[in-house]
Amino acid sequence: MPTASLLAYQPHDHDRCVVRAMQRAQSLCDAKGARLTPMRKRVLELIWQSHQALGAYDLIAALLQEGSKAAPPTVYRALEFLQETGLIHRIASLNAYIGCSVHKGPHMSCLMICKQCRNVQEKAHPELEQLLLQPAVLGKFLPEQSVVEITGLCPACQKAPIDCPTKD
Repeated sequence: MPTASLLAYQPHDHDRCVVRAMQRAQSLCDAKGARLTPMRKRVLELIWQSHQALGAYDLIAALLQEGSKAAPPTVYRALEFLQETGLIHRIASLNAYIGCSVHKGPHMSCLMICKQCRNVQEKAHPELEQLLLQPAVLGKFLPEQSVVEITGLCPACQKAPIDCPTKD
């Protein structure tokens, strides 16, 4: 089994990722008195089935393929809920979403996005967080969340672009 720090960039069984994400989602929803509806749950499961960024229309296509009658507004509402709850991150540069792997409240994340296979790895960096918070603190701004996106090539795509895992 790959180490957690390289997990997003290596083929592995995502069942454990999905199970952990769903347990965390249920715990967070219970704590906040929010409801993890079947649609919200299924969207989150689809997002966690790989470490690749998925757009709303990727999710809609997957849901339709399963026989769901998911309309875009329904999926967008589910994504909004999951993002507000801290269960997913929006990757602005790709207009896509990835599961949040940092198990704490609002935080600053560094998302490393492979431009070839679209796998994304999230890292929380205390030093980066302090550096980014400094201007906010000085300006008396109260940040809640921030995402730094770094685009490049994952270890697999650097070694042998032909062997880069496009699907886990």
